[in-house]
Amino acid sequence: MRRRNWPIALAVLFVAQLVWYLLYTQQIVLAMKANAEGLSQVYAYVQEGMTDSIPPSADKILSELQGILLESGVPVILSGPGDTILAVENLPFEADLTIPGDQDRVRRYVRRLDLQHPPRGDPAVALIHFGDPPEVRSLRWIPFFQAGGLLLTAFLGILAIRVQRRSEAEKAWTGMARELAHQLGTPLSSLQGWLELLRLPEGERPDEIDPGEIAEEIGADLTRLEKISHRFELIGMEPELEEVGIQGILGPLQRYLEARIPRLASGVTLELDVPPDLPPVRGNEVLLTWALENVVKNALDALGGKGGVIRIRATGDARKGVVISVTDTGPGVAPEVRSHLFEPGVTTKERGWGVGLALSRRIVEGVHEGRIELEDEGLEGATFHIHLPAFHSETGS
Repeated sequence: MRRRNWPIALAVLFVAQLVWYLLYTQQIVLAMKANAEGLSQVYAYVQEGMTDSIPPSADKILSELQGILLESGVPVILSGPGDTILAVENLPFEADLTIPGDQDRVRRYVRRLDLQHPPRGDPAVALIHFGDPPEVRSLRWIPFFQAGGLLLTAFLGILAIRVQRRSEAEKAWTGMARELAHQLGTPLSSLQGWLELLRLPEGERPDEIDPGEIAEEIGADLTRLEKISHRFELIGMEPELEEVGIQGILGPLQRYLEARIPRLASGVTLELDVPPDLPPVRGNEVLLTWALENVVKNALDALGGKGGVIRIRATGDARKGVVISVTDTGPGVAPEVRSHLFEPGVTTKERGWGVGLALSRRIVEGVHEGRIELEDEGLEGATFHIHLPAFHSETGS
């Protein structure tokens, strides 16, 4: 079942339980009303006999009262000396008193009734044994039905949550695998190009490219591959957090992105505003660089084909930490996506995998105990705020 169908299934279950409970209790209410009507008939009959000038005979009165009581559904058993069963009414089972086996069955039932209600009468003559009316027997089951319904609902809720989490985990790992393949693709393609260039005879190589330059570019691609490998290695563990300067992260990130902006999104200007007196934060430089890179690339995707401005601004103090804001002049984020933007698999790109911002949230919030959020936007553009805790040497961070 798809994740979005679980709330519907649980809602149907709750409605079904509610309907059943209403019907069941309505039957009990109707039975109790009928029982009350029977008692009122008894009262009316007794009152009529007391006010009539010629009262009915005792036999008639007793017969009428007995008929009314028996119609109430209360199980009644009359036993004589020696536990002989003389008469029965409203038993929950069929019994032929002429058969010894049925006599024994009724006597066992009488012992259960006597535990609930002491018998009435003279043991030397006859005893009347009686049980609860059907309404009471029905009410006994209601707590069990309610508990069973709640347990069933809780079980289905837990099952739905587990399925949802498993689905999200699978989606996250699938997205991570695609993201890894995507990031490895660029340096691998570059290495393949340099290898093809080296295979050319010396006379066919471009004159402006010498082996030393090729070796330097190959080394840069290998460094990039090592960096990618190190990133994905860190995301699966709890890295050690240390004192990190934001200037040392944003400066190299700006140079890295500006060299690639013409290829990723032409016509985009990257502006950086980082005060020199920013306090250090408690973090991991490799992962923080990756998180910020993903947020800026998200802004580049928003400006792709249109051009615009991306502003990276950092503020903070030694007590509250540092806030890094990334603002773009793009079209903004659609309202239906905003609440799920940081979930794995959620993307506004036609060919996106929805991993970048999910990774950024995991790095900022899961690893660094910070916070990343999308600001309530105005008419256009989007602004992401990344809150990072300050580094305090006395805490041992």
